[in-house]
Amino acid sequence: MRSFYNIVDVIKEYLENSDYVNTVTIGDILQVDLNKQTIFPLSHMTIKDVVFSDHTIEFTIGVMAIDIVDQAYTDPKSLPDAFYGNNNLQDILNTQLAVLNGLQATLRHGNSIQGNYVIDSDLRAEVVEEELENILAGWRMDIVIGVPNNSISTCE
Repeated sequence: MRSFYNIVDVIKEYLENSDYVNTVTIGDILQVDLNKQTIFPLSHMTIKDVVFSDHTIEFTIGVMAIDIVDQAYTDPKSLPDAFYGNNNLQDILNTQLAVLNGLQATLRHGNSIQGNYVIDSDLRAEVVEEELENILAGWRMDIVIGVPNNSISTCE
């Protein structure tokens, strides 16, 4: 059963090849050194759960696409356009949404996992705005990927 590796590798490969991703990580986001500004824009995977049925295994994988919000620290009233000019939040939301949109399109229409998987529901992305070590923003999306449950070997 190489399904887990196959799915994670396809997601990782897509994200690593994106023009708007600098680093791809997996696991607990709090274990990632978010102080290192060179890792951003960052895409992060979290394995949420797995559902077993007689014929399928469904993996729920959360993917975050985030970047650092650069605050201008300028009085918004002094800017020619306070809506767009105060920070790079809109730019981050735009580029990181493009990352997740490309990922979901690749998973739906690509044959990267040997055509042996299915995403059978609409996907929803939610805005992320977190203040951890940095002020981060972007998007989070949970992807449910179903694969055949036809083997219990770990070596296939």
